[in-house]
Amino acid sequence: MEIRGVCHSYRRHEVLRGVDLRLAAGTVTGIVGENGAGKSTLLKILAGELRPTRGTVRHTGRFGYCPQQVVLNNALTVRQHLLFFQRAFALPNLRRAQEVMDVLGLSAYRDERAGVLSGGTRQKLSLTLALMHDPQVLLLDEPYQGFDWETYLRFWELAGRLRDAGRTVLVVTHLAHDVERLDEAWQLVDGRLRAGMTVAA
Repeated sequence: MEIRGVCHSYRRHEVLRGVDLRLAAGTVTGIVGENGAGKSTLLKILAGELRPTRGTVRHTGRFGYCPQQVVLNNALTVRQHLLFFQRAFALPNLRRAQEVMDVLGLSAYRDERAGVLSGGTRQKLSLTLALMHDPQVLLLDEPYQGFDWETYLRFWELAGRLRDAGRTVLVVTHLAHDVERLDEAWQLVDGRLRAGMTVAA
């Protein structure tokens, strides 16, 4: 994925002021910024949910998107969500979804309605839905909010597996201590990305 000169304004308030970024295959990249810095706006633009005021976004292959605000149908069970997305993605089976669920510890909730799940479990389902079609590029907005410590560690284990498989993972977060788990770290400040140090080989 390649981002060039992306700008965005809400009326007169300029949130993004020329963002340039190239996301390489086989990397886990993070964008760190305070609340209100424009991280979610940038991710919505990258996912095609929001049109930038200026600039371009180019990507190849399939991509998955896990927004900060989980979007689920409270009346449907976890299994029904999976079957719905299986049809939407035209998948022959749910093998990939099951693999992700096993890593995240979601399998036991297969027959529970989304409306009765805890916030962290809903986030697990959202992440599973974003990954079940094996995307080349994965866009994650605060993906582990509500996770307990064990699930948080499992998330990073999953991110490492995706990197090893040549996938591109972008994690947007306000937690600066996560940078040690990233291949590249950037800061979003005043609508622009500041290059951080490479934190992994």
